[in-house]
Amino acid sequence: MKKFSYVYLLWAITFIVFPLILILIYSLNSGSDLSSFSFTMDNFTRFFEPLYVKILWTSIVVAGVSTLACLIIGYPVSYIISKMPERKRNNAILIFIIPMWMNFLLRTYAWLTLLGNNGLINKFIGLFGLGPWDLMYNSKAIMIGMVYNFLPFMVLPIYTILLKIDNKLIEAAKDLGATDFQVFTKVIFPLSLPGIYTGITMVFIPAISTFVVPNLLGGNNFYLIGNLIEKQFTFTGDWGFGSAVSIVLIIIMLLILIIPKIFKKDVERDTGVGGIM
Repeated sequence: MKKFSYVYLLWAITFIVFPLILILIYSLNSGSDLSSFSFTMDNFTRFFEPLYVKILWTSIVVAGVSTLACLIIGYPVSYIISKMPERKRNNAILIFIIPMWMNFLLRTYAWLTLLGNNGLINKFIGLFGLGPWDLMYNSKAIMIGMVYNFLPFMVLPIYTILLKIDNKLIEAAKDLGATDFQVFTKVIFPLSLPGIYTGITMVFIPAISTFVVPNLLGGNNFYLIGNLIEKQFTFTGDWGFGSAVSIVLIIIMLLILIIPKIFKKDVERDTGVGGIM
């Protein structure tokens, strides 16, 4: 087993640690050529100009709203699926998993056909004398694309946690006279919080860094942090600034990963969910 762990360690160093170190070096270099390295913090200082701070804030807001929408939709769906018979339950989860087998870019492209002025949605509502609705190249299109692409990352962890809840706890609460609403608010929901925290993390992190959805569905109306990084590497050629923005985004992501774990420990201590699960 140790031999296999060494292989994974080598893989992690080559494809995770080394690229991160390379990005850090680029972010601290005054030019784009590492052969003449010159230390500077100008790339990080530049990022905190009002324009780029606004882009970061817009990205956080869009990712936060998308995450909240996924939670509002995903929790009831996860709860309903978890109460289904096993065969129906597995088929329902498969519906969420199958689209993930398809390329992310292709899934997003599909919404161009659905949301366009001559798309399927506008053609359908046109049958009732409505529309056409302006569904493309705006915030609505971006939200739809993000919720569609990232909803499975919210549903699956919540669904998994709900399945692990011991039914004896629910039966005990009912025996003590708790109503269905009280059972949900006092037993089921608190025990499902670890799944909620995991889902929020798994949705928010890719949502804040994505550039495909804003590019295709938002047009030029929305410029998020992922688009900023992409343009620095593919268009302007300013790898130093692009690397600095990437480092800032990585730090934000690490904070997002750490904070839920702190809350998760508090929940496990207060509810005893760690021992139950």
